[in-house]
Amino acid sequence: MKAWICLPLIALALAGCAGKSAYRDSCGSQLDAAWHELDIAKAEGFAGTVSYSKALSLLTGAKTQQQFEAYEGCTSKAEKARFYIRESRAGR
Repeated sequence: MKAWICLPLIALALAGCAGKSAYRDSCGSQLDAAWHELDIAKAEGFAGTVSYSKALSLLTGAKTQQQFEAYEGCTSKAEKARFYIRESRAGR
């Protein structure tokens, strides 16, 4: 009887863990790429643009979400940051 009660609880717990890790790799790789691109933009002299500032703000938020295991939001913010970095390098 206990097995019938515990089995669904274990399955539910494992499903919850799997859901949290769905975007984990994407979050990490997007953040790494974005920080690298941000460093390049800074070295090229685009650190003063509005787009650069938006990207930096988004990356800070994405890193915070990564630390709280909100990987989907982290991935979304990192992708937006990469867009603003490209805009910054294009002079917009």
